[in-house]
Amino acid sequence: YHRAAVDSLELPGRFPDVASQLERDADEPGGVASLYRRLAELDPLAATRMEPSNRRRVVRALEVTLGSGRPFSSFGPGLAQYPPSDPLLVGLDMPRAELDSRLVARLEGQMEAGFLEEVRQLVAAGNLSRTAAQAIGYKELAAHLRGELGLAEAVALVLRRLKSFARRQEAWFRRDPRVTWVDARSRELAEEVLELWLAGSKTPPCETHIR
Repeated sequence: YHRAAVDSLELPGRFPDVASQLERDADEPGGVASLYRRLAELDPLAATRMEPSNRRRVVRALEVTLGSGRPFSSFGPGLAQYPPSDPLLVGLDMPRAELDSRLVARLEGQMEAGFLEEVRQLVAAGNLSRTAAQAIGYKELAAHLRGELGLAEAVALVLRRLKSFARRQEAWFRRDPRVTWVDARSRELAEEVLELWLAGSKTPPCETHIR
């Protein structure tokens, strides 16, 4: 979503009927591997840009290729390319230990605010989609409600996934050479970011920008 907004990516359409059939194919034994081989035949370049076991990406690439009649790779050079960007991209840097402690506090706050009850209601109403059922926290708490995990074990697994996700997020943005990293703990953070913006902006800041 970030790259789509920043780089004006050409986003291919959706083809629900094709996607539904591909999802059924993927559910078969060895289905994802079979779909990946099919993608490699139809769009070799797209196949090189993803792991063969990444079901979501393989299905999506085939959905677009089959549904649009165009190779999935024809919709852009891929996310490994970083063209010049008009927006200022700023990354907030923070020591891992402090980030981890903030993740712990965030999860504790969510649990106190009724996260478990939210999942309970969604499960009871049958409102967890395939994607939502795999989301961090929802997957583990749903497993707890099914009696598969104790609550403490489920929460520990949620925290482990949160920390892993945060590391993947950081690695994702670290690959982008256009991002300027600043210390998130700096007391002059707003001023530092404003200076970066002014250095690359051709228009004067307005009061809203300064606030």
